[in-house]
Amino acid sequence: MGSIVAENRKSLMLFTGRGFPELAKEIGEVLGIAPTPTDAYDFANGEIFVRYRDSVRGSDAFVVQSVTHGVNTWVMETLIMIDALKRGSAKRITVVLPFYPYSRQDKKHRGREPISARLIADLLKTAGANRILTVDLHTAQIQGFFDGPVDHLFAMDVLAEYVERQYAGRPLTVVAPDSGRVRVAERWTDRLGGCPLAFIHKTRDPMKPNQVVANRVVGDVEGRVCLIVDDMIDTGGTICRAADILKESGAADVIVASTHALLSDPATERLKNSPISEVVVTNTLPLPPEKQLDKIAVLSIAPLLARAIREVFDDGSVTTLFGGLS
Repeated sequence: MGSIVAENRKSLMLFTGRGFPELAKEIGEVLGIAPTPTDAYDFANGEIFVRYRDSVRGSDAFVVQSVTHGVNTWVMETLIMIDALKRGSAKRITVVLPFYPYSRQDKKHRGREPISARLIADLLKTAGANRILTVDLHTAQIQGFFDGPVDHLFAMDVLAEYVERQYAGRPLTVVAPDSGRVRVAERWTDRLGGCPLAFIHKTRDPMKPNQVVANRVVGDVEGRVCLIVDDMIDTGGTICRAADILKESGAADVIVASTHALLSDPATERLKNSPISEVVVTNTLPLPPEKQLDKIAVLSIAPLLARAIREVFDDGSVTTLFGGLS
């Protein structure tokens, strides 16, 4: 006998950062496994330490990290988790980032600016990540920043099913809050059976981040339920100003569907005082009690992430989950 033949076994191991461990636990419940026990803590000077209590050798490792407020802390913790897996001889490391950090810095608007979304991809790759799994990137071309497979998931079906149930029988118009979201809004109109499309024409001062000047609505909105769709709600300025214009233009009702609820201050106060009747989001990011409102409905993204993780582990097709979209 000139060789030793080993049985080809695969083991899926789930790991969670401290950004939003409840989401990883929910994903594990769908998959039928629990996140691997991990020791993670901060030293007095802010340095992060991570150690896994179980062996990770030869595993197909999935690191779930919701990069919520305190973004830089959670990015660093993710890199350290990946490094610990690499040095523990994990066979493949997939980083599950429900919200991709720095995604809005995907190009240079002026000279001497960074492309931070590319930097994040480089850091993940250098740390040892083989694959990225994420939800609703701010722009799809960010996939090209990572030198390896990127599974780009869409929350549209999760959000659209809720909207269809809640607003069945009412005339609906899908509204893009700016011209950059028109392509996304077109997908929504197709998903909702070909309802009308409108968009808000706005301007933004590049010297003043998070400040928007909305001008006018283009499209049929009078007497209709207007559904504003966007990938994220940060300070809420864009959608709240859009809602004001829609109401002024005769909209019967204004609702919002968005994947990522960042809700940086003063977003909660703006949403509370806005004419928006309901905001539908997913739990890609945690929503602390102080940011919860009666008009905010949170849908779970865990079943979708669990299905995608299972497809990756089984060497299946993630693209088939979305009818060929990527």
